[in-house]
Amino acid sequence: MFALNLPSFEANIVHADNQNQIFDILRRRYVALTPEEWVRQHFIHYLIEQKHYPASLLSNEVTICLNGMTRRCDSILYNNAGKPQMIIEYKSPSVRITQKVFSQILAYNNVLKVGYIIVSNGMQHYCCHIDYSTLKATYLQNIPDYNTL
Repeated sequence: MFALNLPSFEANIVHADNQNQIFDILRRRYVALTPEEWVRQHFIHYLIEQKHYPASLLSNEVTICLNGMTRRCDSILYNNAGKPQMIIEYKSPSVRITQKVFSQILAYNNVLKVGYIIVSNGMQHYCCHIDYSTLKATYLQNIPDYNTL
């Protein structure tokens, strides 16, 4: 595919059903290799391998109900009690991260009420911590290590 602003990893890619597919370690199956999926797989490996996020607490393509409609969050990090702690939204590297992208993830957060939201197109990454006691959102310089959440 193409280089991203994320550490590389050994991607398991096969050609099946007339398309390239990449193995998703969280869903434990091959999925279509789209530019957005390329970003997702790099980011998930980065979180697990570099930031020490437990794979067992991460899920991809999580369905939620938003205003009576079914939506899918790209990735969610749960805490040990099974409560969502972080939402991660991925875009293709060709997609600019705009207010519209943030509005999408904030709409998901109206349902989940997480403390952290991340948006990445593989080249740029934005992480925001939400403090519900003060109703203040703070953009972080770096993606936090798991043990600091």
